[in-house]
Formats: sequence, C-alpha cells, structure tokens
Amino acid sequence: MALVNPHGKEKKLKPLLLTGAALEKEKKKAKTLTQVRITSREAGDLIMMGIGGFSPLEGFMDYDNWKGVCKEYKMADGTFWPIPITVSTTEGQSDSIKKGEEVALVSEETGEIMATMKVTEKYRIDKEFECKSVFRTTNIEHPGVVMVMEQEDVNLAGHVKVLSQGRFPEEYPGVYMTPADTRMIFEEKGWSTVAALQLRNPMHRSHEYLAEIAIETCDGLLIHQLLGKLKPGDIPADVRVRAINTLVEHYFVKDTCIQAGYPLDMRYAGPREALLHALFRQNYGCSHMIIGRDHAGVGEYYGPFDAQKIFDEIPKDALETKPLKIDWTFYCHKCDGMASMRTCPHGKEDRLLLSGTKLRKMLSEGEDVPDHFSRPEVLKILREYYEGLTEKVEIKTHKYAEGT
Repeated sequence: MALVNPHGKEKKLKPLLLTGAALEKEKKKAKTLTQVRITSREAGDLIMMGIGGFSPLEGFMDYDNWKGVCKEYKMADGTFWPIPITVSTTEGQSDSIKKGEEVALVSEETGEIMATMKVTEKYRIDKEFECKSVFRTTNIEHPGVVMVMEQEDVNLAGHVKVLSQGRFPEEYPGVYMTPADTRMIFEEKGWSTVAALQLRNPMHRSHEYLAEIAIETCDGLLIHQLLGKLKPGDIPADVRVRAINTLVEHYFVKDTCIQAGYPLDMRYAGPREALLHALFRQNYGCSHMIIGRDHAGVGEYYGPFDAQKIFDEIPKDALETKPLKIDWTFYCHKCDGMASMRTCPHGKEDRLLLSGTKLRKMLSEGEDVPDHFSRPEVLKILREYYEGLTEKVEIKTHKYAEGT
C-alpha cells in the first residue's frame, strides 16, 4: 500500500521554496522591492507554503478564497480548506502598492526577507466575522482572536516565491522536517499507515497512552510538535524536544515512531485547527491524526470533544487523513494503569486526570507531581527548566533591589 496523497486536486506536493540559481536571482531582486513586514504567524504560514506543508496553496488568499474558507470550509475552486491563510499591511502602505506589483515579505522579528509576492488583490475583511467563523468567539481574551484583531487593515493576495525557512533548520536539526522528508522516511520504513500525534506540550502519560494506541493501530507514529510561537506560559520547543527524545528512548520500541517538528504558530482555533492539522499531516504522509480531548483548544471556548465532532460535519472526501478519535484518558488506581472512559468502569475518585495545563501549573508553582502523571526522566528535564526560570527571576529581582 502507498502513503496517502498530498492534499488538493492534483494530489502532489507543491513546495514554493526556491533553490540554487533561481533562489540567488530572486534574493537579489527582492532587495529592490517594497518591503511588507509580516508577523510570526504569517511567516510560519509562508514557510509551510515553502516546504509544501500547505499544498496546494500557491500564495496568500484573495477575498473570494478568504470568504469561502470562513463560510464553507472551501476555496473558490472547491478545494477544502478550514482556516484562512492571509497576509496584511497598513492602509498607508497598501495605497502605495499597485496591483501586479511585486513586493518583498520581511519578518518583523528578524528583518530577513522571507519571500517575494506578486500582488493580485488588495482587500479589507470583517475581522469579527473571521473570528466568529474560525474561533467561534470574538472575545479579545482568546489568543487567536487577538492575532486577527491586531493584524493590519488591508489584506494582500498573490502567489509567492519563498526564499527562506527562517530559523527552524538551524535551531532544530534532525527534528525540523519537510513533508518530502517525512514521506521519504515512511517509505524507507515500509509504513503506509501512519498516525500523527499533535503536540504543543511535553508528553505526559496520557499522550504516551494515545501514542501506544496509534502504534497498535498503524504501521508507525509521527510525534509532530509545533516549533512556532505559543501563548505565554507554555513550555518552549527546545525543552519539549529533549523531553520527548528521552521518553521515546526509554519507553518506545525502536523504529515504531519518529519525532519531527513544523514551523507554525498556534492559533488555538479548536475544531477548525484540528482540521488544518489533519490537512497538513496528509501532506506529511500521515493516514491518521490522533484527536483526543480539547485538541488545539484554549480556555472554555470549545467543548472537550468538539474537535472530534467536526470531522463528522465535513464532506467524507474532504480529507484522506482520517481522525483517530480517542476518549478522555487518565491513570486509574484500581485498574492500575492508563485507561479511558470507554475502558475503565471505576469512579472519578480512582482517576488521576492528566493534562499539559495541569502539569505546567504544578511544575511552575514547585508542587509535587503525583506518581503516574509523567515519566521521571521527563519530569527531570522539566524541573530543570522551571528551576532555571526561577533563578533568572531571582537574579533580576536582586539586581533591581541593588539598583543595577
């Protein structure tokens, strides 16, 4: 059996990252173009287009595609897509950019020229409409809503030529991978069914249990974690990479899983983001996507299993990658092991409910972590990270007290 096809009507990866002489020529031209500064979220989306993760997109969406995605989960040509992929600029700069003009897209964080884009359209959007459609709320406390409401006033549409993958290849060697990379690995291993485990936290025992179910079900597992920006308080990617590597080394059978990372920022769009996660995992070659409790959620904006239900609401042929739906998982003292609501008959007094949020809270506040919450090798790495944060705060406080 073969791997699932890349997303889109043509069923092939469409990486937009230039190489060789074409790259050097475009870089030289880019220095002469009007510069449009882009946010971390927009840069992540751009890199995903560059490496083929967002195939079949060829650039940032125009108004018709934006509206179609918000309202009906599909672009103007009928291609399924769950979240708008857009780039914006100020009204003043928009007035000076002509339709058909090429511009350079520049990271606002690093100043690096990330891509060139031929502008085909300039348009305004109803930001509240996008937020209601994508996040199901316009509450400014929602981190995804903040991203949309704070973006500039005018969207630019057009095809892009991507010039850089940013910091990710150098910062995460061996972990940061393109869809072509993972597909090659899967084929070399002889895997045709591969489940993706989405992570933005270090793996605790519930994650481990989900991974084991997937390994029992499929040929292999892709532990696929986000390397882009998170909300304040979340554990940074380099710490997560070390923790996951340690867990895999000590508790997984060799050659049953691989760890990789991708360059997006979290949107915290819950159900819609679960669909996007499945879509680009299809491009990475995964036949299944693990969808557990509160996938890509934040706060109380979504029901715990809304991200599972949404897969039943889209057309059956929208995605080749299918959800691997798993119930609420926990450690049961009476079962003496990990279990789910479907497998454990005991009451809540016997259950230790696990979550990344709960683990972060206990570690950050110096609390003892109960047995069975996370593996000791993982906890050692996480405690060292939080102890380092405490030392930094104490040093800063000491310097402030001395007036230095």
